[in-house]
Amino acid sequence: MFDDYLRRHLDRPLARVAALTDRTGVSADQITAAGLILGLGSAAAAAATWWWLSLALWLISRLADGLDGPVARLRRTRDPGRSDAGAGGFFDITADFLVYGSTVVGVAVGANAAYGAPWWPFLLVLLAYYVNGTAFLAFSSIAERSRRTLDSGRSLSFLGGLAEGAETIVVHSLWLIFSSVAWQIALVWAAVVSISAVQRMVVGYRCLR
Repeated sequence: MFDDYLRRHLDRPLARVAALTDRTGVSADQITAAGLILGLGSAAAAAATWWWLSLALWLISRLADGLDGPVARLRRTRDPGRSDAGAGGFFDITADFLVYGSTVVGVAVGANAAYGAPWWPFLLVLLAYYVNGTAFLAFSSIAERSRRTLDSGRSLSFLGGLAEGAETIVVHSLWLIFSSVAWQIALVWAAVVSISAVQRMVVGYRCLR
């Protein structure tokens, strides 16, 4: 919901950081890989109930996720002949889904071990992620084939919704900070993501008609 607003305000700072990163020779794919490893580390730390370490790894991983795109765009601007944009975009979205799902599982395991929290709210979150991701990716693929893409500067045609990247970062941070009520947060979050999934299904269908 707030992604477009944040992107408008963060584009310049991220572009400056991307320029500094570019000088080191680190590639966008390497940044994506680092974000993936850190995200999986966050999930493992949550499962071990190391909540604050998990939070730190989670936030750094999301910073990496925000940086790989600007680095990739900077290098494409300098070298328009580069042909790896599709591969980088594929790696990025796949890594995101893996990190999101893993962190849900990690928090579920940790909250159950530490507080006896029930599993089912986290299962609902995973189900909502599944439906949401299916609508998101299916729209992008069909829109590409039917030439009805939405150009937002990303690798995929992005359908906005109530739950986007910014909200996910906040909620995943909240259930690490307030781990004793993580399952209650998960229950509310599952409802929000489900509403977002329905939004994407309706909007996507109308856009493709």
